Amino acid sequence: MEQVAEREAEELTLVARKPFFDLPTACPVCLPVFIYLKLAHFPFRLSFNSIFPDSDQIPYVESGAYVAYNNENGGVIERLKQDGVVDLDSEFQSLPDWISTKAMISSWLADAMMYELWVGSDGRSAYKIYYSDLSWPIGKVLFLKQVYIVKQRLGITKDNAEQREDEIYKRAKIAYGALSTRLGEQNFFFDDRPSSLDATFLGHALVTLHALPDSSVLRSKLLEHDNIVRYAEKLKMEFKAEEQAQEGENRRGENFQEEGKIFFSSTVTCSSTFSLCDGWK
Repeated sequence: MEQVAEREAEELTLVARKPFFDLPTACPVCLPVFIYLKLAHFPFRLSFNSIFPDSDQIPYVESGAYVAYNNENGGVIERLKQDGVVDLDSEFQSLPDWISTKAMISSWLADAMMYELWVGSDGRSAYKIYYSDLSWPIGKVLFLKQVYIVKQRLGITKDNAEQREDEIYKRAKIAYGALSTRLGEQNFFFDDRPSSLDATFLGHALVTLHALPDSSVLRSKLLEHDNIVRYAEKLKMEFKAEEQAQEGENRRGENFQEEGKIFFSSTVTCSSTFSLCDGWK
């Protein structure tokens, strides 16, 4: 409990890959963590790391001596839950439907996103998200290396490439249909309250809608389900409005401080120039 209190006293920083496509971070692994913290109304600062574009430690969160990396103990969200920092899932994680639905998003839809970014498209979106800050030769080599890794991970070979593509898209279509039915007209998937399941899907959906090209097969399959598209776009607009309101508040605070400096500066000038100002002393 002491460690949790210390972390609450220090601002949490989420380190992610940089923004693109009108998203706070265009990385499909980073965005769910951003959304999870937003859904929990947990204060945090967003920072970007472009030095190691292929690092599996990104995203990570840090606060003082506390660090939770993406490649440890099931990822950042799981670490935040395990360490008692922020947990939206305590009332859901024993529900079989919730567990199976989250597994479907984390496997079938994650595989489909991986396939689209690295294999099933021209790679421009992936290049912008991961390698746009690097020189062309280095970025190209790292991109081709990642394509090879993804093909291995998805079990794609020259002999079964077409079959695996059909399987990946078929599973994505089934997942979108099941999620659309599950959501209905609710605000969130389970009990009308947010959980990490919502954050995981919203991250996937927003990258699919905004980062993938219009010709994307995965994007077209998602667009067949109006309610989950509305759900994703509604949350995006809410987060954006919240961010703009915060920026406005920060600007007002800065203006107030500046006005205060001007006021005190003029008061000092006045007191040194006119005897009438002696009343302020």
